[in-house]
Amino acid sequence: MMKYALPVKLLIFTLFLSGCGVYTLNPRGKSDIKNIAVEPFENKTNEFGLADIITEIVIDAFIADGSLKVVSLENSDAYLVGTLTRYERVPSKFDENDQVEEYKVLMDFEIALKNPKDDSEKWREKITQEGIYNALDETEEDGQERAGQRLVEAIINKTTKSW
Repeated sequence: MMKYALPVKLLIFTLFLSGCGVYTLNPRGKSDIKNIAVEPFENKTNEFGLADIITEIVIDAFIADGSLKVVSLENSDAYLVGTLTRYERVPSKFDENDQVEEYKVLMDFEIALKNPKDDSEKWREKITQEGIYNALDETEEDGQERAGQRLVEAIINKTTKSW
């Protein structure tokens, strides 16, 4: 039985690697996008200034992530346009006295990645993100920041991963 262990493991490993389609071990996936421009987000909510804050969060997160370089529209391989379509703050967790311990910020976005050469869309998606913050020692802006970070993760995954 032991003499078959290594060949069986090799067979399983080979099948695993050749399995379900084309994969890459490159963390950037197979994307040809290396530079991105981020247009100011549009705001269709009553939260004044929030779209500007989200735009800054998105740009800062792209810079921090480093998988795509943020550049001007003229030098980009793609550009991101986004619209904040809904904003809501709701209680998320209560204590034993029915007091709010945590709030949840909910934001809906319409996001599109476009080709700067002809304005064609590479992809378009509606994305909902949330950010939870502690009501006692954090602010609503902390929840907004967390939702913005999650939005960027979704955008980066959609833009750079090809599975």
